[in-house]
Amino acid sequence: MAHLLIVGWLTLRPRTVPWVPAANFRPLTTIRAELAHGPWEAVQGLGGGVLLLAPLGILLPMAAGRLNVSPLGSLTRTVFTAAMISLAIELLQAGVPGRVPDVDMVLLNTTGVVLAHLLVVPGLRSRLRRREDTPVRPPPTRARVHIAPQADALSGSRTYL
Repeated sequence: MAHLLIVGWLTLRPRTVPWVPAANFRPLTTIRAELAHGPWEAVQGLGGGVLLLAPLGILLPMAAGRLNVSPLGSLTRTVFTAAMISLAIELLQAGVPGRVPDVDMVLLNTTGVVLAHLLVVPGLRSRLRRREDTPVRPPPTRARVHIAPQADALSGSRTYL
C-alpha cells in the first residue's frame, strides 16, 4: 500500500511547466523516440517507467500468501493487476495540470512488473516451500533431566551415587 501511495504522489502531482507535449496514444512512439537518442539516454529515459511499478511484481503475489499456485496463473494475475493500476494512473494523469497520458508508460510499467515477477517470485516460493516442508523435530521421548537423590538432612550424612 505504501508503494502505491508513493507512486501516486510521484505521478499525480501537478507540475508547473511552460510547455507540455501532446498525449501519446500510439504504442511504441515514445520508446522509439528515446531509443533514437542513444542507448544511455534510452536507459535513463525508459528506466524510470520500467522501475516505477516493478515492486508490484513481487508484492502482489506475496500479498496473496499462497505458496502452491500455478506459476502461469500467478504471473497472469499479477501482470493484469499491474497493467490495470498503470492504466488507471495514466487515465488520472489526463486531468492533472502538467501531466500527459502516455500509452508507452503502461507498456514499460507492465514490463517492469513481468521482469520483477519472473526474476524473484519462483525462487522465493520454492525457498518458502522447502522451509515449510522441513520436518519438525519430535519432542524427546524421555526426560533428559533426572531427579537428584534425596539426602537425609537430619542425620548429617551425605548420599552420593
